[in-house]
Amino acid sequence: MPSLKDLRSRIASTKATQKITRAMQMVASSKLRRARAAAEAARPYAGAMDKVLGNIAASVAGSGEAPRLLRGTGSDNTHLLLVCTAERGLCGAFNTAIVRLARDRAIALMNEGKEVKFFCVGRKGYDQLKRTYEKQIVEMVDLRSVRTLQFENARMIAEKIIALFDKFGFDVCTLFYSRFRSVIAQVPTAQQIIPPVFEADAAEALGGAVYEFEPDAEDILHDLLPRNVAVQIFRALLENAASFYGAQMSAMDNATRNAGDMIRRQTLTYNRTRQAMITKELIEIISGAEAL
Repeated sequence: MPSLKDLRSRIASTKATQKITRAMQMVASSKLRRARAAAEAARPYAGAMDKVLGNIAASVAGSGEAPRLLRGTGSDNTHLLLVCTAERGLCGAFNTAIVRLARDRAIALMNEGKEVKFFCVGRKGYDQLKRTYEKQIVEMVDLRSVRTLQFENARMIAEKIIALFDKFGFDVCTLFYSRFRSVIAQVPTAQQIIPPVFEADAAEALGGAVYEFEPDAEDILHDLLPRNVAVQIFRALLENAASFYGAQMSAMDNATRNAGDMIRRQTLTYNRTRQAMITKELIEIISGAEAL
């Protein structure tokens, strides 16, 4: 049986841990507001970009002059999985859920005889994937030094992806991230960005309108397609940031509650042990007095 000193040390240690988890919960809650606002603000722009590109792409469908970023290489033998996770932990299953989705896709592709490569954004995803796929990871981008996500961060990643595509390093690129739904719900999502897959028919999405382009559609696509890759990556990073803080807030809330339950149990054990020791000492005193 542990001594009273040991029990007091455990209670004090658990109380200190509870203060840390409560503070982390408050910090995550504060940062979640800004991250959620940024993610929600990026959704309309990314959606409009997808619709406009879909409309323009429909006008050049079947044309041999369409950019490679739109029509692809004509093959799907090599797949690049762009896995975006957080730089830190203490957020429940947030990182693991994204990595699991990417790993399941990789296993399915390899079972079909496809070649799979990984491009990791975030240290946590890289740490999990390198255990099994270290030789298949082509690059890892570390954003720990970035205090506030900017479009330039996404543009830098997009330029590396496009440069690899121009060197025939892959045929299809799929982006993996977690879409923010609520504080307790984050949805791991896979989105093909090279060649892009449009969610709906662009003409229907834009009200069936038909547009004439100036300059030519091919010239517009030449400029918009690389920007669209950066926009989709930036949106994924913002969604990830909001999802991370939501997951961390929920995880730290659970940890604070669990610490409170543990403190109550430890305090009860301490009081029982202390009462038992007092009772034992009283019995010994009474027994010694009767013996005299």
